[in-house]
Amino acid sequence: MPTLKTTKAYQYMKHSNLNRGDIATFRRATITPGTPYKKFPDADRYTLPTDWSIDEPLFVPLLQNRRSKRQFNDHSITLETLGFLLWAAQGVTASAGKYLFRTAPSAGALYPVETYLAIENIEGLGRGLYHFDPELFELEQLRRESVAQDLAMAALNQQFIQQAAVTFVWTSVFRRNMSKYGDRGLRYMLMDAGHICQNLLLAAEAQHLCGCPVGAFFDDEVNGILDIDGQEETVVYMAAIGSADG
Repeated sequence: MPTLKTTKAYQYMKHSNLNRGDIATFRRATITPGTPYKKFPDADRYTLPTDWSIDEPLFVPLLQNRRSKRQFNDHSITLETLGFLLWAAQGVTASAGKYLFRTAPSAGALYPVETYLAIENIEGLGRGLYHFDPELFELEQLRRESVAQDLAMAALNQQFIQQAAVTFVWTSVFRRNMSKYGDRGLRYMLMDAGHICQNLLLAAEAQHLCGCPVGAFFDDEVNGILDIDGQEETVVYMAAIGSADG
């Protein structure tokens, strides 16, 4: 009977890890870039309207204005705002039996993604590493010292992470999803992380904050900061959130 470590999905995650020992000699596969847009020149074409009469005066600007920004000022974020960001990302919105549905969709309502926070400048909270408990809507403090500098170094020395008020770090618990979906569950876990991050970025825009998603990091180093094993649970995505002038 195959184990978690022998699955193709698990092996892919391990073989696609970045680490400092190999980064200097790492070479991407040589793949010719594709065209930026797919066109069907022989197809009939219909121009779509852009002067919508849809009554959504608040939602459209969020999508229009969202950009990945990497320069943050030193303004703090209130605890109330942080709560809103966490609710938007993974807040519970309904229940059905044992299932607690959330703001972001998840395959089979299994929710394999966990949220950790590297907090630097949140009113009412000390710097440190926290874990978000969506069931009770609480934060659990795991470390009482700042981890932002270590996290920035682990994310290929991207210093804007150290300047952010808070950095969200998402991990995936493999067997929570793969016990039902097997290797294909890897696709669903990564989709889940994408749903969650987009919710967060739009919520940040709604609060006049800015953010930047991060997919480049040394996996084992981030896992070490979070004190997770990289086998049952591993980092999959990050996003830095803060205030910016203008």
